[in-house]
Amino acid sequence: MRFGLFVSAQYPAAEDPVARLAEHLEQVRFAREAGFHSVFAGQHFLPAPFEMLQPVPLLARLAAETGDMRVGAGILLLPLLNPVEVAEHAATLDVLTGGRFVLGFGLGYRAEENAAFGVPERRVRVFREKLDVVRGLLEGEEVTAEGHGYRLEHARLAPPPVQSPRPPIWLAANGDAAVRRAARLADTWFVNPHASLAEVRRQLLLFRAERRSEPDELPMLREACVAPTDEKAIAVARPYLARKYEAYVDWGQSDVLPSTDTLRQDWKALHAGRFLLGAPETVLAQVEALRTLGVTELVVRVQWPGLPHRDAMRTLELLAREVLPHA
Repeated sequence: MRFGLFVSAQYPAAEDPVARLAEHLEQVRFAREAGFHSVFAGQHFLPAPFEMLQPVPLLARLAAETGDMRVGAGILLLPLLNPVEVAEHAATLDVLTGGRFVLGFGLGYRAEENAAFGVPERRVRVFREKLDVVRGLLEGEEVTAEGHGYRLEHARLAPPPVQSPRPPIWLAANGDAAVRRAARLADTWFVNPHASLAEVRRQLLLFRAERRSEPDELPMLREACVAPTDEKAIAVARPYLARKYEAYVDWGQSDVLPSTDTLRQDWKALHAGRFLLGAPETVLAQVEALRTLGVTELVVRVQWPGLPHRDAMRTLELLAREVLPHA
């Protein structure tokens, strides 16, 4: 199993983003030296009650610190974006990273974001049409297409990406229909960070049945906090991780989960089987459970809005020393 670092770049309002960026750069440098395989960043717009850096310029800056690590957008909210700009950014990031870029997409779920970009109600159709344009451009096709916010006639991408035929496309998914869509439309499913272990196991059956073959890789994002004891890890993470998931509920994230799961739970029920929290031996057992599901790249988010940088670094240090060598 390979390990990646998810750079949250999401902070309480009025924090100094320049100082937070310096901390992210330190985290990425540490991850590179510790043997992490990848670094990812995601996207939200109008992220109240937090503030958040946008992933494309952030990843371009982080790429200067990554060495041979993969660099990935995990994820971009494709229905909100112009597909030509997305393809151009992806090709540029693939050049900047020497062919190590991963392009992750999601449908999105927040009403505020959809309204801000004027996305019509037929979001799935918009998503699929834009994905076809992005894929075609990245694969060197001459594209003629028209849709929400774009019109192309015999368009070609220049320069093309380094990877052939294109960077891998990962698709995030929460609900069962979205998981099946990922199986049909993407190279793989980027498993979300808040699904319980039981839900992931159930949905993987749907994914594999729809796909009818094993993907080359199965990535997963997971929340992680490692400390000398289970009690200490939970004490460090709980104030910030619980607040983050309260915001998820307010944003509507729980409403797009399968009917068999919910984020509207008390802390004890919420974190059980959902997050990587505990002493190194506890987290190693949790990682092993994910390996048995077929996860090949485990991307960990070790910081949430307000969590001190020193606590994020302690988790990275313990992962590097006590977990990665045995995973």
